[in-house]
Amino acid sequence: MSRGERLARAALTRLVEPGDETVGRWLRELGPEQLYRALTGASAPPPRASRERLAGYALRAERLDPAGDLATVARLGGRFVCPGDLDWPRQLDDLADARPIGLWVRGSASLRLWALRSVALVGARACSDYGTHMASVLGAGLAERGWAVVSGAAHGVDAAAHRGALAAGGATVAVLASGVDVAYPRAHTVLIERMAQQGILVAELPPGSHPTRSRFVQRNRVIAALTRGTVVVEAQYRSGSLVTARRALALGRAVMGVPGPVTSGLSAGVHELLRGEGVLVTDAAEVAEMIGGIGELAPERRGPLLARDALPPVTARVLDALSAQGGSEAREVARNAGTSPDEAMRRLHELLALGFVERMGDNWRLTPGGDRNAVVRRGDP
Repeated sequence: MSRGERLARAALTRLVEPGDETVGRWLRELGPEQLYRALTGASAPPPRASRERLAGYALRAERLDPAGDLATVARLGGRFVCPGDLDWPRQLDDLADARPIGLWVRGSASLRLWALRSVALVGARACSDYGTHMASVLGAGLAERGWAVVSGAAHGVDAAAHRGALAAGGATVAVLASGVDVAYPRAHTVLIERMAQQGILVAELPPGSHPTRSRFVQRNRVIAALTRGTVVVEAQYRSGSLVTARRALALGRAVMGVPGPVTSGLSAGVHELLRGEGVLVTDAAEVAEMIGGIGELAPERRGPLLARDALPPVTARVLDALSAQGGSEAREVARNAGTSPDEAMRRLHELLALGFVERMGDNWRLTPGGDRNAVVRRGDP
């Protein structure tokens, strides 16, 4: 990319708002340098550009200094990554005309390589202790499995996910709705600076920019497109996290949700998502199974293996036929088990050898003090 094109793209990130598809169409049709001249009055305006738009761009153009913005991010140890650069994550091209004009990046790692194996963890800002715990555990578990954890550095679930990944010594990416030199929220200044050193900070807005409500919304589309899948941990019905999930669905990405108490309004949005196209997940292994490669399977979920589970079916039926209240004769056991007296006797002796039962004359009973919770017996409540 020529320096002129890079300067033009840097200027456009300050001139226009993120995610503007009209600007994206103009950029595709005219190219960055021609569009920059058109929006700043140096050439004919773009097709069908309104006077109001052009007047707004003219006001912003008075303070454009793309070379200064590039120098600022360089002093921070960062860079400006554009489409076509080696470090550009090509999955962002799925956003079509809503694709970022460029990305301001802090952090020494390769954004493209980390994004190839990344997952978004998003959720409520005012989350519960349960939400904080789950986000932290998922962040750590995914980081330990070699996944980059992507979130928005906000209060609640976002911060817990980032901290979990950092605690595990893993990769984490914060997509900001401000400039990469503006810590927002202020309470996360230390966390954001730590991610600048150990992870990656990404922003569409140039240095010094501050967040607005619309910029948070547009930030979500970058999170959705950048990652292989999105996991929602606690979200109410009206939630920016659900906006991210729906955008991920529209882009063909995997969407997952962590269930919570049905009585909690914080989980209502997640449960609604799970009733649709979202997939229920409970740990990092299940997330990796959804978005990972061949062989990344979550372990099979099973209850504890009990001694009774190893018994042959007929032997298990004979054991079940013994009364919980007292001894039983072999004929009674046979009738209750649906087998012959001789077969019942053989199975009772087998159970005797295994320690499940004991014999009292002609009666058979369960061994006193045995693992009574390991079997289900006739007469049990």
